[in-house]
Amino acid sequence: MNLGEILAVSARQHPERTAVIWDHGRQRRTYRELNRRADALAAALSDEVGVRPQDRVALMMSNSPELLEALFAVWKAGATVVPLNARYTQDEILYHVGDSEARVLLAGDEFAATLGPIEEKLGLDTLILSGDGSAGLDGSIALEGLLEHHYGRQAEVPETADDDVAWLAYTSGTTGRPKGAMLTHGNLTFVAVSWLADLQRLEPEDVGLVAAPLTHGAGMMALAFVMKAATQVILQPSGFDTAQFLADVAEHRVTHTWLVPTQIKMVLDHPDTDGADLSSLKTVVYGGAPMYVEDLKEAIRRIGPVFVQLFAQSESPMTGTYLRPQEHVLEGPGSERLASCGYARSGTEVAVLDDKGARLPPDEIGEICIRCPAVMKGYWKRPDETAETIRDGWLHTGDIGKMDDGGYVFILDRTKDMLISGGLNVYPREIEEVLLQHAGISQAAVIGVPDERWGEAVKAIVVPAAGARLSEAEVIAFAGSQLAGYKKPKSVEFVADLPKTTIGKIDKKALRAPYWVGRDRLV
Repeated sequence: MNLGEILAVSARQHPERTAVIWDHGRQRRTYRELNRRADALAAALSDEVGVRPQDRVALMMSNSPELLEALFAVWKAGATVVPLNARYTQDEILYHVGDSEARVLLAGDEFAATLGPIEEKLGLDTLILSGDGSAGLDGSIALEGLLEHHYGRQAEVPETADDDVAWLAYTSGTTGRPKGAMLTHGNLTFVAVSWLADLQRLEPEDVGLVAAPLTHGAGMMALAFVMKAATQVILQPSGFDTAQFLADVAEHRVTHTWLVPTQIKMVLDHPDTDGADLSSLKTVVYGGAPMYVEDLKEAIRRIGPVFVQLFAQSESPMTGTYLRPQEHVLEGPGSERLASCGYARSGTEVAVLDDKGARLPPDEIGEICIRCPAVMKGYWKRPDETAETIRDGWLHTGDIGKMDDGGYVFILDRTKDMLISGGLNVYPREIEEVLLQHAGISQAAVIGVPDERWGEAVKAIVVPAAGARLSEAEVIAFAGSQLAGYKKPKSVEFVADLPKTTIGKIDKKALRAPYWVGRDRLV
């Protein structure tokens, strides 16, 4: 079914239930109102803007009820969401809009200054800014004006097939530029139902806290919450505020949330945590970044047995393996599985395969592969890479690991060399290509190194060009001029040469090894 129906059904069944709370608890919106506004925007997109089924509509908005409404409005119009990271640079925005061939961009008015200089280069039919238009850009339309003009209209949702693309999730690996994983209405319906089956068994009376971007993993959690007509509290969008998180959990009796390990670490390090009332929490789902075992043990001891781990990829969003709270064993038999990423989710097959696609027996090392209805339709406009990634129905994750005789999966390495910093995917090849544009850099390799706050930090290892005199600050500034802040290196090491494998490739494993000796890492 069309994902927009998820909101419509909840609005019919629970019209007066609070759907969303924001602005430090000062503002609320019911499911009836959320659905009416989504309907109005869908009607405006179809009738006034000219959006047609399967058109791409880009969203660049901070967490807000307007972002939630925009997601459902795009689906109700039959179109495809292209979520943009709020931290993208102008070059990255241009690439994603251009590659996806998005015709429309809905943006928060806080991004007006970023979008202004590149507005003409975007090649859009329509730019819509949230609010009343006071942020003002030539040629932009005010979101609230659109809603007011079409308010009271019921969206005419077009016929939607399960394999129609609903979400274009940009990801990357060793191939350079990010590529769009085509996630269908069928994919995401399964993701939401699977979330409810395994990770958080919600009821309408439950309260969730949104502490990560709705344009990424938290958007998948939001689908499940809307499907059950539960309430969502939106943490303020200006970064993760630990004190506010603690206050919101206590004030709104939050029962469920999803956090990246960096956020869990920030909660553990905050001086007010031990005195905070977190007794309402039933589950804290975590994933998307390395989680150190000792940090996990401390979190369980101090916050309680509420943690649920998940492992997945953008190509199979939020659906791969999981580890239930009962399996977070601190000591004795079963405690060795605390370093695993759990076992296959409901309705999901997970296998460790050899290079010929055959299943390996327990404890033998191979590639972790996933097969389930959440696996993407393919990569947007990249049939060759789709064929390489999905073979015989299996999503080849590029992660190397093993499975014990109970089906618990242990990740050992990433063949794609991707690193995760603060819950955000960082792709070394993209950064390396930028660094190699500097006239003073001959060779460059980017790796992830342990970081107590962010899980992994970006480190560049650079070979200067002959006669070049480089500083760490200069290299970081050069990268930062073309990349989002979370992608630029946090440190730079200068070397005379980079280690190579026998076939001449840079040996990333050798580069990483000194930094990860003795480290016990969950991924």
